[in-house]
Amino acid sequence: MFKSLISRTKSELLQEKQKDYRNIVIIQIIIIVFGLTLTEFVIDGGSQTPAGKLVTTVFLCFGTVYNFLLWDLMRNFTQSRLLTNVFLFVLISIVIIGTLGEFPYYKILDIPDRQLYLLFLHGLLFPIEVTVIGFAIRDIFSGEFLTPDKLWGSACVFLMIGISFGSLYDLICIIKPGSLGEVIEMGLPNYSECIHYSLSILGGMDPGFPNASRLIRNIGVFESVWGNLFVVLVIGKLMGLPRPPKPGTKEEV
Repeated sequence: MFKSLISRTKSELLQEKQKDYRNIVIIQIIIIVFGLTLTEFVIDGGSQTPAGKLVTTVFLCFGTVYNFLLWDLMRNFTQSRLLTNVFLFVLISIVIIGTLGEFPYYKILDIPDRQLYLLFLHGLLFPIEVTVIGFAIRDIFSGEFLTPDKLWGSACVFLMIGISFGSLYDLICIIKPGSLGEVIEMGLPNYSECIHYSLSILGGMDPGFPNASRLIRNIGVFESVWGNLFVVLVIGKLMGLPRPPKPGTKEEV
């Protein structure tokens, strides 16, 4: 009976982790799709047009959900309350400061130095994304069986690689505007172009920025190699794992 309770508990934990992976994949896809389509209204018409304000508000909502899901996913990887509390505090700070500074309908927070403000936000978010990627990779490559959570986890990590490298490119553009080869308005417009650049590199497509700085191009090579290596390792690892035995079979006993 005790063994059955442990097994049931592990099964519930796997289902919870699978749900967390799936939720964050869904919100990643939404952010990517909207980021590559809707931000055209902000770039062309400006962030103060009705369409630009609506797009900014939508992204603030999705960004809030994404930050919460990062923290919720992180809880599956560690029992350290200190680490999870630090993550929660940092992510809440990012959401609050980001919302106060970017709220489009009226100015809530007066930002004298927008460059430093954006550098602070992305400087906090990028290490968290890298940490979650590290824990998720360790989780994917652990265990003896092929379970659905590993498949969702692989998709989550792959998309997070694209988003996190996009954050890194945005950081570089904030520090040195014009690093993509053209000066783009800081904030959502530049971040959207950086996500486009990152996902194009990750997908093996031409990113369309021939005049990007040498640093960004070199990091792009690293991202491309790392992304392809991750796919190869995941396929090799997961395809070689057996499926877990069904309850009551001889293998389980």
